[in-house]
Amino acid sequence: MRLHLRDGTYRGGMESSSIERALATADAQIASGHGLAGTGFWPAVASVKSNSELVERYADRIAAIDQDAFARWALLTIPKGLGTALAFLGTAAGLALVGASYPLDGLPAVVVFYLGFGALLASTHALAHLVVGQILGIRFTSWFVASLARPQPGVKIDYASYLRTPARRRAWMHASGAIVTKIIPFALIGGAVAANLPTWAVLGLALIGIAMIVTDVVWSTTSSDWMKFRREMKFAQTS
Repeated sequence: MRLHLRDGTYRGGMESSSIERALATADAQIASGHGLAGTGFWPAVASVKSNSELVERYADRIAAIDQDAFARWALLTIPKGLGTALAFLGTAAGLALVGASYPLDGLPAVVVFYLGFGALLASTHALAHLVVGQILGIRFTSWFVASLARPQPGVKIDYASYLRTPARRRAWMHASGAIVTKIIPFALIGGAVAANLPTWAVLGLALIGIAMIVTDVVWSTTSSDWMKFRREMKFAQTS
C-alpha cells in the first residue's frame, strides 16, 4: 500500500490534488464531447489503484467518468442480459455446427466445422471475462462492439467494482478470455478427428492455436489482455 504523507501525496503516486485535478479535467472534457486523451485520467486511476483509501474515495467517481467516456466511443452497446444471452446462444450455435459436421464428408464437413469453430472463438472470449469476473467480484454494465475495425464483442466493466476487487483477481479476469481462446482450437482437435475431417483440416486447428499463442507473446503482452494481466499483477505485488 502507498503511504499517505503529510504533504498530501501518496508515496509512489500522484499528489492527491493532482488526482482531483485530473478527474475534474476528464469530467469537463467528456462533458464537452471529447475523450479522455490528455486529461491525466488514467495515471490518476493508476495512483488510486494502489491505495485502498483512495479506492474508497474515488471509485464511484472514476466509474462514472469511465462510463461516460465509454458511451461516447463504443460503436454499439447491448444491455448486459441480452448480450449475455446472445453470447451463450453463439456458443451453443458453434457447438451445434461442430456437431452438424459429423455426418458430412469432405469440404462441406470442413466448412461447417470451421464455422462452428469461428462462432466459438467469437462468443467465448468476452463470455469468459464476464463469468470469471463475476465469480471474482467484478460487475459488468453491458456488452459492446468497439468499432467496425474491431467487431469482436466485448463486455464493459463496472469500474467501481473493478477498483474494489483485489488486483490479483482483476489480473485473472483479464487473462481468462485469452486463456479460453487459446484452449478452443486444441480442444477441438479431437472433435475434428472424430468428424473424419481431412488431415490438413485437423492440422489447421493446431497451427491456428500455435499462431494465436505466438500472437499473444508478440502482441497481446504489450497491448491487450496479457498487458492488462501484467499491469494488474504489478499492482498485486506492490499492494
